[in-house]
Amino acid sequence: MKPPETVRLAPDKRILFLTKDPELIRRQLAGTLDLRMEELNVDDLLDDINTDAMTPAWVCFNHRPEDLAREAYAGLIVDGERLFDRDALIDGNFEVIVSGLRKGVGSSRETAVQAEKWSGIRLAIAASFAPIHARNNINQGVLMGDHGQLERLQNGEGIPLAEFYRAYDPITQIVVQQGGLFPFSKALAAGEIELPRPTTGRRAMTMAEKILARHLMGDGEKYVKPGDAVVVEVDGGYSHEFTTAQVHYFLQQEFGADYKIHNPGRFAVFEDHLIYADEVDRMRPFIPKIDTLRELQRDFQHHTGAQDFSAQHGVSPGICHEVAREVLINPGDFIQATDSHTCMGGVNNALAWGVGATEYANLVHSGFTQVEVPESIRFELTGRLPPEVTAKDLMLHILLHHAREQQTLNRVMEFTGPGVTTLSMDERATLTNMATECTARTAIVLADEMTFRWLAQWRPEVDIEAFKERAVAPDEGAEYAGGIHTIDLSTLRPMVADPGDPDHGIPSDPTNGAFVDEVAGTPIDIAYGGSCTAGKIDDLRFYHRVVSEAVDAGLQVHEEVRFLIQFGSRAVEEYCRGHHMIEAFEKAGVTLIQPGCGACIGCGPGVSESPDQVTISAINRNYKGRSGPGRLYLASPYTVAASAFTGHIAAYKPGMFRQPAAEPVQ
Repeated sequence: MKPPETVRLAPDKRILFLTKDPELIRRQLAGTLDLRMEELNVDDLLDDINTDAMTPAWVCFNHRPEDLAREAYAGLIVDGERLFDRDALIDGNFEVIVSGLRKGVGSSRETAVQAEKWSGIRLAIAASFAPIHARNNINQGVLMGDHGQLERLQNGEGIPLAEFYRAYDPITQIVVQQGGLFPFSKALAAGEIELPRPTTGRRAMTMAEKILARHLMGDGEKYVKPGDAVVVEVDGGYSHEFTTAQVHYFLQQEFGADYKIHNPGRFAVFEDHLIYADEVDRMRPFIPKIDTLRELQRDFQHHTGAQDFSAQHGVSPGICHEVAREVLINPGDFIQATDSHTCMGGVNNALAWGVGATEYANLVHSGFTQVEVPESIRFELTGRLPPEVTAKDLMLHILLHHAREQQTLNRVMEFTGPGVTTLSMDERATLTNMATECTARTAIVLADEMTFRWLAQWRPEVDIEAFKERAVAPDEGAEYAGGIHTIDLSTLRPMVADPGDPDHGIPSDPTNGAFVDEVAGTPIDIAYGGSCTAGKIDDLRFYHRVVSEAVDAGLQVHEEVRFLIQFGSRAVEEYCRGHHMIEAFEKAGVTLIQPGCGACIGCGPGVSESPDQVTISAINRNYKGRSGPGRLYLASPYTVAASAFTGHIAAYKPGMFRQPAAEPVQ
């Protein structure tokens, strides 16, 4: 339904302020308190509300939006209890929801927006929105505004609809006017609207701009600049059993039971996210719903002919992002998929980012999508990482010094410089994978000979020369709105991120390599190595290095710690077996898990089971409740493995397990 030309508050509807004081939220939900914006400061409102809090993993087992709405904000936990009971948002009769900075960080799950919309929310107010979440609001027809606009609305003013979209690109403005992506697409197909064409002339471009320019629909010279509204062809993409059911449902609803998708050979489905859900106590009640999601994904795959990466005999081929870079994503590609860590594909010199189920359904049906050309920020890497420092530490450094200041917000992170050549492809993949933790649009790495050698090893049948021709590099003089930031890799040191957010990084002491007192010595219960971020071949090498040193010193995993390592793909597992790593892991007492997601999204071995448990983990994000109710520290594979043997958080130092030499007898 199209929004009205003048936006006003309905007299019979309410506004929900998500305040930092949970008691104020409880009173609003109970109907005993109504607040006004003029009574509050923006600082009084919750910041960084992540999509896991809005719709935690178990809520997403419902693929129909009306069922999602019943559990809206089920992941917002205070003192171990849900702040929002079932149906609380629906029963509150709210039409506006208000928060602080960076609304909707975290996973790309569109379910977060759907839960609000189907609860009656038509306007979301925040100081800023995470980019994927903002796009999901637009696609679903939910307006976004600021606190000043809300104050005017509460004072009885009607605000022209144009105020809510004037900052958007011209095509997005039309999407808002039409009431969302599907109404926009239908109006476009019916010839009811005409899209503006970009008029940008010849200019120096970034890597991201070059790829988007190359994919522009139509003929003629192709150049773009940030802010341009463009329609671009999509090379491929993928979904997984957490999201495919919704994609299938939306396509049936919008295009009929006999719908088709464009170029099915370049699109794929994966069974990876929920493969171990039955091993988590709190997930077992949802197994029937999970089975339904799997069944609907199989229906989608059979219906469309998309590539099939389903589990065989209960074993997943691997995490979608890892397998996609191994076999699907090519240099110069433009890739879209239904997961926030789609950005990992940028390691192959491709442009890739996550989208919601609505946007994905629309683009797989048509083969193209609408994009506002994003700004870029460039990281020029120099030097070489110290032996005990990894790309994970580099990303925690960037999160602390750049993402926290919002320099990366909604921008493409481009990694260039001589330091890139010192990083393996797996380490580069860590950089691109964690762009979403920086609330960036995505990340892309400059291609070099290592890129092409790696691709040739994984895909010996492809034409590497053709890949080299498709690869992109930034033009001299390309403009970076986020600036060009030089990072000397040799100056970095191990880091740990405190529980709650990946940008809560704490570096180790440069003089002795130890973590600061408030971190060092923190007892742990779980050490987890895995996920798309840290289940790659090099990550397993890092774990193995520490484990081998500990075993050689006669040690096993600390008796009070569970150390779990999960392979990112079958190829990673096969590599470890072929290189005799498994023996050391087993001898040390490590629990090995076959490929797939799991603990990272609270759906597999390695999740905490009580609030008092402490985890040190190499996954990508540590939002409250994401991997169980306990406290979760983020760190590199080296730190995770070292801590598993000491029993407390400890930075890895080569030789740390050697016994000191005995004093000579006098």
